Amino acid sequence: MTDCYTIGKITRTHGVKGEVQVHFTDDVFDRVDAEYVFLRIDGLLVPFHFAEYRWRSDSVAIVSFLDIDTADEAQEIVGSEVLFPHELTPHDEDTMPSWAQLSGYTICDLTTNTLVGTIDYVDDRTANLLFVTTDGIMLPAAEELIDSIDVKQRCIYMNVPEGLLDIN
Repeated sequence: MTDCYTIGKITRTHGVKGEVQVHFTDDVFDRVDAEYVFLRIDGLLVPFHFAEYRWRSDSVAIVSFLDIDTADEAQEIVGSEVLFPHELTPHDEDTMPSWAQLSGYTICDLTTNTLVGTIDYVDDRTANLLFVTTDGIMLPAAEELIDSIDVKQRCIYMNVPEGLLDIN
């Protein structure tokens, strides 16, 4: 699961030939010519290969996947998270990865020189973004707390305020 990160969600079916509408929350789909994505189905990541897609807006595409040919088959994947493999994501060390791309990165606390955990996802439901680790630890994803990000090592070096890890 840490080898991929969420880039969108299937929101509804489109038509009767198995097409679905995908709302993208990350622009990697614009930057990389991918042949497949993963869908989270019953907690598992399942690869789905594109038959074709077309953009409906800046963040919504109409997608048809291979082997999904009817509206009933498409309905079964509505609501699924769409994930993208880290290995296919272009890495530019001069550009900070998107918040979504940070899932799977480890957090190292420079204050105590300890490993905090691995980011499961970035919670963006409120104005204050949170890193949520696979162990359930929540840390503010505040840029002022981030010392550096090592894209090659997939590690975030943070200065975690004293006592913050004690309340998790």
